[in-house]
Amino acid sequence: MQNQSIQVGSLNWFYRESEPVNANAKPPVVLLHGLVCQSYGWRKVMPPLTEQGFRCLAPDWIGSGKSDWPEKRDFAYTPDAYVQALGDWLDALELAQVSLVVQGFLGSVGLQYALRNCDRIHRIAILNAPIHSEARVPFKLQQMGWPVVGDMMTQDPLLVDRTLEGGGGYVVTEEDLGVYRKPFLTSSAAGRALKATINNLNLAQATAEISQGLASWEKPVLLVWGSRDPWLPLEQARSMVKTLPDGKLEELEEVGHYPQQDWPEKVSSALLPFLRFKDI
Repeated sequence: MQNQSIQVGSLNWFYRESEPVNANAKPPVVLLHGLVCQSYGWRKVMPPLTEQGFRCLAPDWIGSGKSDWPEKRDFAYTPDAYVQALGDWLDALELAQVSLVVQGFLGSVGLQYALRNCDRIHRIAILNAPIHSEARVPFKLQQMGWPVVGDMMTQDPLLVDRTLEGGGGYVVTEEDLGVYRKPFLTSSAAGRALKATINNLNLAQATAEISQGLASWEKPVLLVWGSRDPWLPLEQARSMVKTLPDGKLEELEEVGHYPQQDWPEKVSSALLPFLRFKDI
């Protein structure tokens, strides 16, 4: 696995990439993390996919991880801004078509991109992301967007511990927490970027677009859902999959909001058959 970076306009993107020795004919797989995660969360999911011939790329979103943390005057942190930035990143890497794997409370942005650029998307896999009209930003994240309180919370690196462990009840190793905390220890800009992102999620509008778009989406969609997610209940996924023309749900027992961090082996096992399945 290689650590890469690329300058796209005024924004520098960090991403992880794994190239297979014997590539298959399938499009590359792009894996998008949620809040407050990073591409680091996919590090154990990517190798099994690459062993089966898939080129995999996992970026840190702008405002997260090792990618740039621009001020609001330079990047709006709205869904539309993220959609545009993601498209520009794919263009810069000359990725004409990809299978998209999205997770968490930025996964909605990846889905909005997919629905607006259907020709570029081969397949979609959704891991514990807000796709149902009843999805809400959890109180833990809402607080980070509040005036004054949010300013203090998003400058505290321990927000990572509370959020990652609160999303499923698992204790995250100190080594992993050190990676996730590092942006918040490095610059106050990381906290400001997180606060701006939370304040601009506009989840009601996003989930309306997603639920309507997926209902008419004729390409394969896989929902991979951690059953212990306290913020996006399994029932939302069960309800949504019934509306999909070509959808399937994989329920992951004993897995929380961050499946790629909680139990990456289960995620890879769910993704591989879906990505390998022969196109009709």
